[in-house]
Amino acid sequence: MAVAGAQSRRRRTVPKCAKGGSRVFSIAAPTLSHYLVLGAILFAISMAGIFLNRRNVLIMLMAIELMLLAVNLNFIAFSSFLGDMAGQVFVFFILTVAAAESAIGLAILVLLYRNVGSIDVEDLDRLKG
Repeated sequence: MAVAGAQSRRRRTVPKCAKGGSRVFSIAAPTLSHYLVLGAILFAISMAGIFLNRRNVLIMLMAIELMLLAVNLNFIAFSSFLGDMAGQVFVFFILTVAAAESAIGLAILVLLYRNVGSIDVEDLDRLKG
């Protein structure tokens, strides 16, 4: 135990930079698990946005877009990890579909607001023929 105490009392030296004398920190590159955890967090936030907010259509559309971006992040992470370009091609098509979905969704929102006067999901029942 005396040896362990002596080792803990030693001063730790931090490498210094040659010019300024400041500390040098090395930051490890993010791994596949970092990207997957970030994608899972984004996906969970979007799921919470869809289930907790069922009134505003605009927030629901943003949550769906966030969900698609989380899936795209996972595709890119696996594509980079495996060295395969297929994931990046899928992301290109998903982004194209997401842009079309946003344009159509916003057009529907504008028409809904003109006809009903609000963008609440509960007011969509008024549009029944």
